[in-house]
Amino acid sequence: MGRLFLIELDGRVYKCKFCRSHLALGDDLVSRQSFSCRRGKAYLFNTAVNVIVGTQEERMMLSGLHTVADIFCCSCGQIVGWKYEAAHDKSQKYKEGKFVLERGRIVDGVDAEFYLDTRSGTSDAEDA
Repeated sequence: MGRLFLIELDGRVYKCKFCRSHLALGDDLVSRQSFSCRRGKAYLFNTAVNVIVGTQEERMMLSGLHTVADIFCCSCGQIVGWKYEAAHDKSQKYKEGKFVLERGRIVDGVDAEFYLDTRSGTSDAEDA
Protein backbone atom coordinates (compact mmCIF):
# COMPACT_ATOMS: atom_id res chain seq x y z
CA MET A 1 0.00 0.00 0.00
CA GLY A 2 2.79 2.47 0.74
CA ARG A 3 3.98 4.71 3.48
CA LEU A 4 1.60 7.32 4.87
CA PHE A 5 2.99 10.82 5.38
CA LEU A 6 0.86 13.04 7.57
CA ILE A 7 1.09 16.80 7.83
CA GLU A 8 1.46 18.12 11.37
CA LEU A 9 0.14 21.61 11.95
CA ASP A 10 1.39 24.19 14.44
CA GLY A 11 -0.99 26.21 16.58
CA ARG A 12 -4.56 25.45 17.58
CA VAL A 13 -5.38 22.28 15.67
CA TYR A 14 -8.61 20.40 15.02
CA LYS A 15 -7.95 16.65 14.92
CA CYS A 16 -9.71 13.48 13.84
CA LYS A 17 -11.68 12.14 16.81
CA PHE A 18 -10.79 8.56 15.93
CA CYS A 19 -7.02 8.67 15.33
CA ARG A 20 -5.98 12.23 16.34
CA SER A 21 -4.53 13.10 12.92
CA HIS A 22 -4.34 16.84 12.33
CA LEU A 23 -7.10 18.10 10.02
CA ALA A 24 -7.29 21.90 10.22
CA LEU A 25 -5.96 24.98 11.95
CA GLY A 26 -8.08 27.17 14.15
CA ASP A 27 -6.81 30.11 12.09
CA ASP A 28 -8.53 28.61 9.02
CA LEU A 29 -11.92 28.43 10.74
CA VAL A 30 -14.42 30.49 8.77
CA SER A 31 -17.62 29.80 10.70
CA ARG A 32 -18.86 27.82 13.69
CA GLN A 33 -22.43 29.00 13.21
CA SER A 34 -25.23 27.99 10.88
CA PHE A 35 -23.56 24.80 9.64
CA SER A 36 -25.16 21.51 10.47
CA CYS A 37 -25.11 17.96 9.23
CA ARG A 38 -27.00 14.73 9.78
CA ARG A 39 -25.06 14.14 13.00
CA GLY A 40 -25.19 17.64 14.48
CA LYS A 41 -23.10 20.80 14.23
CA ALA A 42 -20.33 21.38 11.73
CA TYR A 43 -17.60 23.98 11.18
CA LEU A 44 -16.54 25.62 7.90
CA PHE A 45 -12.77 25.85 7.20
CA ASN A 46 -10.77 27.48 4.42
CA THR A 47 -8.53 24.44 4.14
CA ALA A 48 -8.03 20.96 5.53
CA VAL A 49 -5.07 18.55 5.50
CA ASN A 50 -4.65 14.79 5.84
CA VAL A 51 -7.98 14.16 4.11
CA ILE A 52 -9.00 12.18 1.06
CA VAL A 53 -11.64 13.83 -1.12
CA GLY A 54 -14.30 11.39 -2.29
CA THR A 55 -16.50 11.38 -5.36
CA GLN A 56 -18.40 14.54 -6.22
CA GLU A 57 -22.18 14.45 -6.05
CA GLU A 58 -25.08 16.86 -6.18
CA ARG A 59 -26.58 17.25 -2.72
CA MET A 60 -29.54 19.30 -1.57
CA MET A 61 -28.48 21.16 1.56
CA LEU A 62 -30.46 23.53 3.77
CA SER A 63 -28.91 26.41 1.79
CA GLY A 64 -29.74 24.94 -1.62
CA LEU A 65 -28.21 22.62 -4.20
CA HIS A 66 -24.42 22.13 -4.03
CA THR A 67 -21.82 19.91 -5.64
CA VAL A 68 -19.97 18.35 -2.72
CA ALA A 69 -17.56 15.53 -2.01
CA ASP A 70 -17.29 13.68 1.30
CA ILE A 71 -13.88 13.92 2.95
CA PHE A 72 -12.22 11.10 4.84
CA CYS A 73 -9.33 11.05 7.30
CA CYS A 74 -6.38 9.71 5.34
CA SER A 75 -5.05 7.92 8.42
CA CYS A 76 -8.07 5.95 9.68
CA GLY A 77 -10.51 6.30 6.78
CA GLN A 78 -13.41 7.71 8.83
CA ILE A 79 -15.66 10.27 7.17
CA VAL A 80 -14.99 13.64 8.82
CA GLY A 81 -17.08 16.00 6.68
CA TRP A 82 -17.36 17.27 3.12
CA LYS A 83 -15.87 19.72 0.66
CA TYR A 84 -17.94 22.25 -1.25
CA GLU A 85 -16.91 21.91 -4.90
CA ALA A 86 -19.58 24.17 -6.42
CA ALA A 87 -22.56 26.21 -5.30
CA HIS A 88 -25.49 26.70 -7.66
CA ASP A 89 -26.83 29.80 -5.88
CA LYS A 90 -24.82 33.03 -6.24
CA SER A 91 -25.21 33.83 -2.55
CA GLN A 92 -23.50 30.54 -1.66
CA LYS A 93 -20.42 30.92 -3.91
CA TYR A 94 -18.24 31.82 -0.90
CA LYS A 95 -18.37 28.15 0.16
CA GLU A 96 -16.71 26.83 -3.00
CA GLY A 97 -13.41 25.10 -2.29
CA LYS A 98 -13.99 25.17 1.47
CA PHE A 99 -14.22 22.23 3.88
CA VAL A 100 -16.84 21.37 6.46
CA LEU A 101 -15.72 19.27 9.41
CA GLU A 102 -18.44 17.63 11.48
CA ARG A 103 -18.12 18.61 15.14
CA GLY A 104 -18.89 15.10 16.36
CA ARG A 105 -16.00 13.68 14.33
CA ILE A 106 -13.27 16.11 15.33
CA VAL A 107 -11.65 17.21 18.57
CA ASP A 108 -10.29 20.62 19.39
CA GLY A 109 -6.52 20.64 19.74
CA VAL A 110 -6.59 22.34 23.13
CA ASP A 111 -5.32 19.45 25.24
CA ALA A 112 -6.23 19.09 28.90
CA GLU A 113 -2.55 18.84 29.86
CA PHE A 114 -2.09 22.46 28.77
CA TYR A 115 -5.13 23.76 30.66
CA LEU A 116 -4.50 27.05 32.42
CA ASP A 117 -6.75 28.19 35.24
CA THR A 118 -7.72 31.73 34.21
CA ARG A 119 -10.18 32.39 37.02
CA SER A 120 -9.51 35.72 38.65
CA GLY A 121 -8.52 35.88 42.28
CA THR A 122 -6.47 32.69 42.43
CA SER A 123 -2.76 32.29 42.41
CA ASP A 124 -0.11 29.83 43.54
CA ALA A 125 0.85 32.19 46.35
CA GLU A 126 -2.60 31.92 47.93
CA ASP A 127 -2.25 28.14 48.28
CA ALA A 128 0.85 28.41 50.50
